[in-house]
Amino acid sequence: MNNDDLVLRQQRLLTRSAQLRLTLENQAQVFKTPLAMVDQVRNALQWLYRNPQWPLSALLVLTILRPRRTLIWGGRLWWAWRTFKRARNWLAKLPLKQHST
Repeated sequence: MNNDDLVLRQQRLLTRSAQLRLTLENQAQVFKTPLAMVDQVRNALQWLYRNPQWPLSALLVLTILRPRRTLIWGGRLWWAWRTFKRARNWLAKLPLKQHST
C-alpha cells in the first residue's frame, strides 16, 4: 500500500467512526429518560435515609389520624416483607444448574 491508499483508508475509517458515534448517541437517547428517573428515585431514597425524621413524623401523624388504616396497612406490609425474605431464602437454597459443555 502506498501513502495515498493509507491516507484514504484513514479518512474512511474516521468517517465510519464518526457515523458510528452518531448512531450510538441516537440509540443511547432511549435510555436517557429511564436513567434520569432512576437517578431521581436514588436521590429521594438517599434523602430519606439522611432525614428519617420526616417519614417517621408522617407515619406518626397517620397513626394518630387513622390508626385502624395504619394497622391494616402495617400488617400487609409486614406480611409482604416476610414473604419476600422467605422467597429470597428459598431461592438462595436452590442448587445451581451446571451446564455441561
